[in-house]
Amino acid sequence: MTDEKKPEWFDPEKADSFSSVVKPGVAAGNTERSAVKSGRFVKKNNVPRIDPVSLAEDIKAGGRTALAKGITLIESNAEHDFQTAQTLLQKLLPESGRSIRVGITGVPGAGKSTFIESFGSYLCSKGHKVAVLAVDPTSSLTGGSILGDKTRMEKLARNPRAFIRPSPSGGKLGGVHRKTRETMLLCEAAGFDIILVETVGVGQSEVIVRDMVDFFMLLVLTGAGDELQGMKKGIMELADAVIVNKADGSNEQSAKKTKEEYNRILHFLQPATKGWQTAALTSSALQDKGIEEIWTTIRAFESFTKNNGIFDERRRLQTKQWLNDIIIDQLQASFFHHPEVKYLLPKVENEVISGNRPVASGVEDLFKAFFEAKK
Repeated sequence: MTDEKKPEWFDPEKADSFSSVVKPGVAAGNTERSAVKSGRFVKKNNVPRIDPVSLAEDIKAGGRTALAKGITLIESNAEHDFQTAQTLLQKLLPESGRSIRVGITGVPGAGKSTFIESFGSYLCSKGHKVAVLAVDPTSSLTGGSILGDKTRMEKLARNPRAFIRPSPSGGKLGGVHRKTRETMLLCEAAGFDIILVETVGVGQSEVIVRDMVDFFMLLVLTGAGDELQGMKKGIMELADAVIVNKADGSNEQSAKKTKEEYNRILHFLQPATKGWQTAALTSSALQDKGIEEIWTTIRAFESFTKNNGIFDERRRLQTKQWLNDIIIDQLQASFFHHPEVKYLLPKVENEVISGNRPVASGVEDLFKAFFEAKK
């Protein structure tokens, strides 16, 4: 120990008070890392481009990694990824459309994630392949999302016949990510025959989910006040089934009573699907009660709508609505990215906010600048 080098401030007369020693340093550090300045983002060079044809074949073969990579590609907002994503979708379109798409919504706390885990596990046990597209709300302040659905569905996430993809809502009305439709196509091409779309659950704004699924399920609770007044009529008229969840323990009898109340009111509402009478059912995701009955109802709905042509007609209308949505998105992006609009917009905003100009007048000038520049 006597050969240990002491620091320059070492006092030999107070040796017992000093425990520090000088150790020899590393001869050569990491030259690659030392060249990078601390705290600076380093852009990777020569990033390999994705081959959409090869990726499509991997997805059709059931590759889970390829499916995840494909979804990430179509969710990308980068301009250089757009054409690659469209080529991928074009290659997979013939393999899509062969699933039953189920939308699941409900008020926060209704137990949607727990229900989906129980329901999805049941379907997997019956030999189905289940894809869960769980949409998390995006913060209006930070733009971030928790994306914790995979954690909440731990049992289902481990099932080899299930695939869970949490996605941020991106602020889209209804909490459904704007690329959810494309994601469904990829999952269908990968062989998943049941698609479950879990939405944020914020009330009447959930109507957008009706435009992308075949069967729409509304989860409700008991003991939350006047159930029929608390749940808006608009969202109930979109449901093909109302599920009174958490029907277990001391809450079981109350759930049965609530189911009867919903069935009475649903009898007087216009059904979401022509010829199909929406009914209320009870379930307990914790005890796996009512799950089989719910699946039987969905299968009966599928058979009914396919026999009378409603199933295919709804899919065609949904595709048309999808086209219109994309047109609106593209027009909006084109408008706000136009140089003349970007130049004029701050001036118009200040005039409108200060009360010196009507809003409609400002909008008219912006559109004039947009269209005149297009001539």
